[in-house]
Order: sequence, then C-alpha cells, then structure tokens
Amino acid sequence: MTIVKAADGCELFYERTGSGPPVVLIPGLGGDGRFWAGVVARLAGRFDLIVVDHRGAGRSARPPGPYSIGGIARDVLAVLDAEGIHSAHLVGHSTGGAIVQTLALDAPARSRSLVISGSWDRSDARFRAAFEARAALLDAGLIAPYQQLTHVFGYDPAWLDAHEVELQKAVDNAGVALAPLAVTAARVRMLLDFDRSQELHRITQPTLIIGARDDALVPIHHAHRLTALISHAAFSEFQGAHFHPRTDPVPFADRVAAFLDETGR
Repeated sequence: MTIVKAADGCELFYERTGSGPPVVLIPGLGGDGRFWAGVVARLAGRFDLIVVDHRGAGRSARPPGPYSIGGIARDVLAVLDAEGIHSAHLVGHSTGGAIVQTLALDAPARSRSLVISGSWDRSDARFRAAFEARAALLDAGLIAPYQQLTHVFGYDPAWLDAHEVELQKAVDNAGVALAPLAVTAARVRMLLDFDRSQELHRITQPTLIIGARDDALVPIHHAHRLTALISHAAFSEFQGAHFHPRTDPVPFADRVAAFLDETGR
C-alpha cells in the first residue's frame, strides 16, 4: 500500500508490483484499482505494474471536488513522479481510457504506448441519457438501484446468473462504496464534459483500441470511432460486456501483453 499526495493535498492510493517495462493500469468510473486483479496476476511476471485508484473512489481520499478527467490525469502523473518514472505504457478501461487519451495529448512524453479499452471520444445522445440518469439516481439517494443498474449494464447475462449472491453483497454495501454520494455523482457528471475528439489526430504513440461487441454501457461504436480518429491505432474486439477485463482477464491481458511486446520491438 502506497499513498502519495497530489498538488492539492488529496491522498492518492496506488500499488506497484512485478518487474519489467513500466505499465500503468487505470480503472474505470468505479475508480478502484482492484478491478485489475486478474490482469495483474497475468502480467506481473513480465511488467512493472502501477495500479492507481482515482481520487474520489477506491482507497484514495474523497474530497468534495471539483472532479474532471484532466484532474485525475494529473494525479496519475503525480504517482509516476513519486515513483521516479518518466514514461510508461498506459492502459485504461472506460473512464481510464479517457484519462489515457488526456495524458497522451497533454503530456505526450510521459506515455510510451496507449491501450484504450471500453472507452469513448465524446458523449453522444445515448451516452448522455444513460449517465445523466445514473447521476440523478445518486442525487435522489437511490443507491441500490444505481448499483443494480451498474451490474445490468456492466456484466453479461451468464455472469450475472452465476454471481447473483456476490453481486447482491455489492448492492448491500453500495452505501459505503459510493459515499459520499455527491462526490460519486460529480464523478459521473465529469464524463459528460469529456471531449477530446477534435485533437485525437495528434496522438502519435502506438495505440491499441479494445471494445466488447456486447458492451451495453459504452457500446462498441465508440471504440470504432476512436479507431477512426487515431488512424494508426490497432483494434481488437472481445465478448463479455463492459467489465470483461475483470470477469475474463486472461484474453484481455494476453492481447495487451502482445501489443506491448510488439511496441517494445
């Protein structure tokens, strides 16, 4: 367990494990680096893995705000600075993918390559409707429905059936995991403000875009748009809904490892 303070004093939790080329793993909106547990287990023998928790989530501090993708990107740089790492391979899922885009554009010298998984370049009407509704549930204190819909959006039907008891525990504990609700709602709304689509052509780092064909939260057309906007990017498609790097980490980790090996050569 390691904690570093950001420029504004916010305490940021991260973990470092493994050996080899440095790779930063940035989770999605849930913000908890334990999302990557299966991927870490697969990759730690080959890479130096830095796994970060977002401010406002996971094991990091939860100040009242403001919250933005750019602010969390700066937190990632604070972690790299604390570890004496000038540049690393960046892997981000969902919101983490938006953070990777931001780092690639705003601090290009700090990234050796990019993996952008289950992410988007800008919100569209469907995206806005989904995330505005999620924020409204938090505003109304409807914690259990918020968590239940996260499961419906995030997991495929077979995984939901097989893990119903486990997921009910997450619903029961959501009041603690999502507190304070105003912070979680602010983090949801920061996604609506993200739009770097007109700048993505400036990205020059080797890039891999990953999408899941059955992703109901961030549909795969967003991954196709990202691939078109970053014209040199490679693209890989998986199955397993939005949270597939957590529920089926081996194929995801193996594809990322192959891409990083190709980048290294």
